[in-house]
Amino acid sequence: MKPAPFIPLTFTEYSPEDMLLRSRQFYQLIKQRRTVRDFSDRPVAREIIDNAILSAGSAPSGANKQPWHFVVVSNETVKKEIRLAAEAEEKAFYQHRAPEEWLHALAPLGTDEHKPFLETAPYLIAVFLKKFTYHEAQKQKNYYTAESVGIACGMLITALHYSGLATLTHTPSPMKFLNTILQRPSDERPYLLLVTGYPSEHAEVPNIQKYSLSEVCDYI
Repeated sequence: MKPAPFIPLTFTEYSPEDMLLRSRQFYQLIKQRRTVRDFSDRPVAREIIDNAILSAGSAPSGANKQPWHFVVVSNETVKKEIRLAAEAEEKAFYQHRAPEEWLHALAPLGTDEHKPFLETAPYLIAVFLKKFTYHEAQKQKNYYTAESVGIACGMLITALHYSGLATLTHTPSPMKFLNTILQRPSDERPYLLLVTGYPSEHAEVPNIQKYSLSEVCDYI
């Protein structure tokens, strides 16, 4: 295999003062991100979604295999089909599959099997994890797929928040119905269903706190 061509790095260096300011500004912005369950049906320009997905696609990945595929759903009929399938799985989860400990942890958030946001929000972004890539009829294994797709999803959520949109990470289990509805190959694994759009005018979120720096970080 030929070595990859290398090009000069494009990198912007800031003064220490500007770096500190930028880090503070970003923290102030990102700490306002909250999971939203009450969405408006206001339209969102497709280019905003395009740019967010391109941002996610710039994520690092094992051997640069980029083991992800995004399916953006705005069609009302397809959104309803996804909602019905997701609610069926969620009903089974809440009524039969979930252990009591898990239900107890979810109770303060007020979640249940009803997912109207899957139809209300203008966009659903289904993220698929690709264990393999096919190139010129050759099946090639991808590496560190869960880590790579997880990083890409984090960047996608951040890009949408930075653009001024709300998001909800939805992970009904199992999610193989997404392969059927969205006509994706069976060897792709549904990783995340990201709901995005404007929050509704009267949206509320739980009054919860994030851990402090000392609780999540050690310096050695």
